[in-house]
Amino acid sequence: MPRLARFSNTEIAMYFADHNPPHFHVLGRDGAAQVSIDELEVIAMSGRIDLNEALAWAAENKVLLRGKWEELSGS
Repeated sequence: MPRLARFSNTEIAMYFADHNPPHFHVLGRDGAAQVSIDELEVIAMSGRIDLNEALAWAAENKVLLRGKWEELSGS
């Protein structure tokens, strides 16, 4: 699972050959979330996690996220 960015309490990662819709994972010590790349909406969440830093970074890096999704999913 490639890690794409690290923040103070979370990190952004993607899985190889993951399911649609295109998304990334925000991983923290006390929880995790799946966030859609295009809308930056939470698809699924478990535990408690602060998404603020990850969502701000993702908003500025959608092109990178989309490219990485295509690379890892084989699309």
